[in-house]
Amino acid sequence: MMKNLWTTLGAACLVFAGMVGAAQAQNFPNRPVKLVVTYPPGGSSDLMARIMGQKLSEYWNQPVIIESRPGAAGSIGMEFAARQAADGYTFVIGNLGPASVNPLITKVPYNMDNDFIAVSLSATGPNILVVPSKSPFKNLGDLLTAAKAKNNSLNFGTSGTGSMSHLAGELIMRQAGVKMTGVAYKGGGLAVNDVLAGQIDFIVSDALPVAQHIKSGGLRPLAITSEKRSPLFPDIPTFAEGGLQGLVAVNWWGVFLPAGTPKAIVDRYNEALSKVMVNPDLKERFGGLGVEAMASSPEEFRAFLASEKAKYSKLIADNNIKAD
Repeated sequence: MMKNLWTTLGAACLVFAGMVGAAQAQNFPNRPVKLVVTYPPGGSSDLMARIMGQKLSEYWNQPVIIESRPGAAGSIGMEFAARQAADGYTFVIGNLGPASVNPLITKVPYNMDNDFIAVSLSATGPNILVVPSKSPFKNLGDLLTAAKAKNNSLNFGTSGTGSMSHLAGELIMRQAGVKMTGVAYKGGGLAVNDVLAGQIDFIVSDALPVAQHIKSGGLRPLAITSEKRSPLFPDIPTFAEGGLQGLVAVNWWGVFLPAGTPKAIVDRYNEALSKVMVNPDLKERFGGLGVEAMASSPEEFRAFLASEKAKYSKLIADNNIKAD
């Protein structure tokens, strides 16, 4: 009898919670919304957040306020976002580093599965392998042939352990069966400068820091890490076209809410993102940053996150990669 009573009360509580969440969602948002950015102002993540925030503000008719919480390769901002009220009025743009890689190489003060709801993928961006314009390597095959012939004599720039430039280099070595030396810099921009100067052989960089140098002829692109040729850089062949099958490594960004946010409010986010992320002005401005705007369902985003975790956890474990 008592067991049945508790079961009935539990079911009633769930129904009541659902009704409260639905009622909140009907009026959401009725005050300013905070968007947490995990990297410093002026970078790709910050610029995308400001563009997205502007469009969401117009759609919701409420201000979207950017709150920068940089540091620890994005982990500080993710922890801050995880600790906010689960009412939909704070969300965060997470990306590959703090959402997938950091938890695999170091201890972080949040748990992506327990502390967040994955709402929607919002952008992906390819990485481009570039060499100096005076490099003898005219294509990816030239570079890999030299790497095989001169074991561990080629070097590539990275922006630190676990960065995309580092992981892409590790993927190239694993899949091509070669050894090369990663040279760590305090930032990707410094590594790009040394590639331009011919101090290092190449870097696998996100598009924004290298696009202008490709256009001016200072850097030569050899391959792009997207599965297919990018509409943003249609003349750059994929790694598969260059002879290295299966190497796909894209930067990505997505919207996360604190765990416990009512489903009805999550649905409101998906409704809004499905509209603003296809806005022509937003897509053009994202394209100018070297990324492709998009939206997805929570189920699609969770599946994508699982595939990214599987890929990089194996690479990190096989190569014993740990944070500096």
